[in-house]
Amino acid sequence: MGMLDGRVAICTGAARGVGAEVAKLMAKEGAKVVIVDPGVGGGGEGGDQRPAQAMADEIKAAGGEAAANFGSVAKFDDCLKMVQQARDTFGGLHIVFNAAGILRDKMFHNMFPEDWQAVIDVHLTGHFNINRAAINLFREQNYGRMILVSSTSGLLGNIGQTNYGAAKLGIVAMARIIAMENATRGITANVIAPSADTRMTRSVPTPKDPAAAAIREERLRRSRADAIAPLCVFLASEQAGYVNGQVFHQRASELSLYGHMRPVRMVHHHGGWTPELIAEVAMPSLQSGFTSLDSRTVHSGLPME
Repeated sequence: MGMLDGRVAICTGAARGVGAEVAKLMAKEGAKVVIVDPGVGGGGEGGDQRPAQAMADEIKAAGGEAAANFGSVAKFDDCLKMVQQARDTFGGLHIVFNAAGILRDKMFHNMFPEDWQAVIDVHLTGHFNINRAAINLFREQNYGRMILVSSTSGLLGNIGQTNYGAAKLGIVAMARIIAMENATRGITANVIAPSADTRMTRSVPTPKDPAAAAIREERLRRSRADAIAPLCVFLASEQAGYVNGQVFHQRASELSLYGHMRPVRMVHHHGGWTPELIAEVAMPSLQSGFTSLDSRTVHSGLPME
């Protein structure tokens, strides 16, 4: 008996990388899987149906059940068709895992509106589209598992990824609110922020400093994409019903739970504040709680998926 026996999953971005490994393990654990991937390049260019079909064929050859879909999560109508395909082909839908993603990295002062919009469309709007397409079915059946994909680039920040980081942090808020709204309906919405050696990760420029480049390469070597899949399978299972609205980061064997935004320090001044009092009293008191801009160093060059 597999952990996902009798369940049907939509896995997007599932022809390669983390998405492919999650889809394969879900199928191995008994789920029937719709493999969604339009086969675009790393920046969203082009399209190729062969990768998604090949992944579906690989799962079927291993004894699992899978079907390919070549739609885009950036298009709501495509997402409605994904849900309908799951129902028509496999008789239902219980799990949505959305790893679809592109990158258009640029420093903020060099970023064009189309670079911003393309990344927001795939990541943030894409998460809205696929989960919105499934939510009413989940509510009707009083059961559903949504696994949303963020990144340390959103949780902690990463130079050159304003568009990607903004989308990925927005996904955290989306999951939290979906979880709040649907907790009484047997539906969970959780977030993973995976760090793994994938095509997207490899597209991030290697640090110019040789020592930093060597550290990055070693981290990538140890960060296999298949290490992320067990967490996703568990979150997709009936056993994970008590886990809701949470944010996890995983790299290799390291699994972390992230906290949600909370005040770290607070000051009060009777009668309110003036700009001078803020400068002289409030900021010196609050400054010890400032988040260092260097706190991302340990993750530098390793965002994604």
